[in-house]
Amino acid sequence: MNKVKILELFGGIGAIRKAFINLKIPYEVVDYVEIDKACVKSYNALYGEDYKPKSVVGYKAPNEKIDLIMHGSPCQDFSRIGKKQGGVKNSGTRSSLLFETIRIIKEMKEKPKWIIWENVRGVLDRNMRDSFFIYLKELENLGYENKYEILNAMDFGIPQKRERIFVVSCLGKNNFSFNKLERKETRQLSEFLEKDVSELYTMTQPYMLKFLNKGIDNSFRGRLKVIKDFSYTISTKQMRVPNSGIIDIGNGQYRYLTERECLRLMGFDDSDIDKLEEVHPRRKNCTSSKLYKQAGNSIVVDVLMVIIDKVNMII
Repeated sequence: MNKVKILELFGGIGAIRKAFINLKIPYEVVDYVEIDKACVKSYNALYGEDYKPKSVVGYKAPNEKIDLIMHGSPCQDFSRIGKKQGGVKNSGTRSSLLFETIRIIKEMKEKPKWIIWENVRGVLDRNMRDSFFIYLKELENLGYENKYEILNAMDFGIPQKRERIFVVSCLGKNNFSFNKLERKETRQLSEFLEKDVSELYTMTQPYMLKFLNKGIDNSFRGRLKVIKDFSYTISTKQMRVPNSGIIDIGNGQYRYLTERECLRLMGFDDSDIDKLEEVHPRRKNCTSSKLYKQAGNSIVVDVLMVIIDKVNMII
């Protein structure tokens, strides 16, 4: 079987690569583009690479055949809990960087057969959707047929209520179908939780405790709920804004999800997390904001796996 040649844009910690590894599909990463130094350090540790941080702005793809471009462009300006500045082309917002992918494809001598884009479902909100449909139209003008769907990680075995939009674009006829993706029963949240958790993660702030189960109509700008069966969306600032939920540890005490638990809920296994903790050691009596951020910005590997599996069958 020929290797699937991948270009990772806004690569993060390589969820797409992890999906290929889990599926045992032969692959080759032609290039990896990520500007965040900590993410690049994590990626190199996970996959034995030596990439340097670089921006998609002005980036030119290698002059060789690429089968698949994966890009999960910044979501902050599309997010419902973000600034909602949108992703209007040439606007200068971080979310508008998705149009750099269009530029890169236009400049390629041979266009990739497949493009996968992931982002928050907020791109379909009334004041955001124009940018999304312009993105689709630009791909159509380049000969791509697009299919998109909002997928929830809970439908693919992961006990995290994380809804994200996925766009699968194919050069020419697109035979991919979201309806054919294999759904799985949601696993128990307890499978993802650590047994012996440091008191460092115990929530002690009285001002947070008063927000329990009160929803979003407060200065907290998020939800604070006790979780039992599943977590809410893993966010980038888990200790400051634990809107993925908190764990009841008894005696009127609650704790945050740990970095390891958040990464597990994104589909990374403990051997991966051990490598990440090695290159991002915690300071004494501190949690790792870098690992929380990397988990929150990543893509659920298990969702990517079912998509890649179907795309690979078509290739």
